[in-house]
Amino acid sequence: MPNIAVAFRQEITRLARREIRSQTQGLRKASAQFRRDIAGLKRHASKLKSEVSGLERRIGKNVAPDTGEADSAKVRFTAKGVIAQRRGLGVSAADYGKLIGVTAHTIYKWEHGTSRPRRAQLSAFAALRRMGKTEAHARLEQMRAKAPRKRTSKR
Repeated sequence: MPNIAVAFRQEITRLARREIRSQTQGLRKASAQFRRDIAGLKRHASKLKSEVSGLERRIGKNVAPDTGEADSAKVRFTAKGVIAQRRGLGVSAADYGKLIGVTAHTIYKWEHGTSRPRRAQLSAFAALRRMGKTEAHARLEQMRAKAPRKRTSKR
């Protein structure tokens, strides 16, 4: 005959497990549903990130829209024209360079006639000609908003 204490302990353990299972079943279902929801949100976020990167590639690297290879051969370029256009837009050489996708020193060289733009830069230059002052300033503000903040090191 089994010991009554052992039988009693086994019965209590069985009932406790049964009660715990019934109490935690709702939590398990909710947890599984939350995991499914999180996985769905991660998939959706990944899809949106890929769409954003595709749109950014389409826009370009903060450069004026390309006019095409054929049009760049027809674009006239003069140093005085660069100066006049930059002053007409009311931007500095550095900002003008950002709009085209070159440095301020390159703009300086173009304005002084010591160098000429390459074909890709010439097409960006031509696209910038069609841009108005308001649009140029708006694009610069958009570039500044996208630019990552520089980290300062503490020594």
